[in-house]
Amino acid sequence: MSIPTIAPIQNAALALQLGKAIDNKTKPLGSLGTLETLARQLGLIQQSTKLTLDAPAILVFAGDHGVVAEGISAYPQDVTWQMVENFLAGGAAINVFARQNGCALQVVDAGVNHDFGPRTGLVDCKVGHGTRNFAQDAAMTAAECDRALQHGMALAAELPGNVLGFGEMGIGNTTAAAALMHKLTGIPVGDCVGAGTGLSAAGILRKQQVIEAAAVKHAGVSAPLDVLATFGGFEIAMMVGAMLKAAERRMVLLIDGFIVTSALLVAARMQPAIIDYCVFAHCSDENGHQQMLEQLGARPLLHLGLRLGEGTGAALALPLLNAAVNFMNEMATFESAQVSEKSE
Repeated sequence: MSIPTIAPIQNAALALQLGKAIDNKTKPLGSLGTLETLARQLGLIQQSTKLTLDAPAILVFAGDHGVVAEGISAYPQDVTWQMVENFLAGGAAINVFARQNGCALQVVDAGVNHDFGPRTGLVDCKVGHGTRNFAQDAAMTAAECDRALQHGMALAAELPGNVLGFGEMGIGNTTAAAALMHKLTGIPVGDCVGAGTGLSAAGILRKQQVIEAAAVKHAGVSAPLDVLATFGGFEIAMMVGAMLKAAERRMVLLIDGFIVTSALLVAARMQPAIIDYCVFAHCSDENGHQQMLEQLGARPLLHLGLRLGEGTGAALALPLLNAAVNFMNEMATFESAQVSEKSE
């Protein structure tokens, strides 16, 4: 399989131009804080001092996980397909926030253990009816993982805009994400696992024990794609592919919470420059997300105590991207507004 090659965004001459354009706006130097940092990043991604947000979209990838057989979730597996139905009916939080912010939304069946049939609004990329139980076997074969990656790349290649947000749905996927985090960072499992959809302390301990035993069982697995195939999910693998292709196209990647960030962790181990294209929407309340963000050198825009997934944090951060673009394009300069600059 051909992995997209991602070019770093660093450009000293353009960075200087962007800095001058930002500093010449009618405001004290640095007074728009993180919005100024965001504007610089967007300019370097888009290779221009004239910024645009074109047809922003969020893809919500859904898949089931065989590891739920180990009793690691507070909810039954059927909730995955039931929530997909909720997405299709427009009733989930991500539907509300995407509508609110004028963001296109696509729901992708990456590997749900349910047959939906042809449905308006549902993109059928099903690789299988859920992964295998990674406590017993690798979650995916190499061929299945490859197919999921290719589907994700194809979806990102077809999008018309230049901003792509990522969301997910899959009972058991915080367990998969925690396992990926542990294997790829070496952080102890106890620091990677959290309550997910609402586990008790005993449930969290059970999740930790399952991952620890699986890590021993699959101790020889270390390459990023092998780790993904062994512990990941179809929806996580599809996000990895979509992220890689979107970055290759110089799109802005709007990264949501714990599970989405675990997919990025895999992608970054393969193509480190992908981080240049990422805007980290928020730091979730799921245990481990803060440490995962630190591993990636990320500075999230929001801290709202979210732990829902679905891409909700990405949708809520979209207005901040708009603000960064709009101040760059519409705010007066000292010269145009005939405002005196700071005295030396």
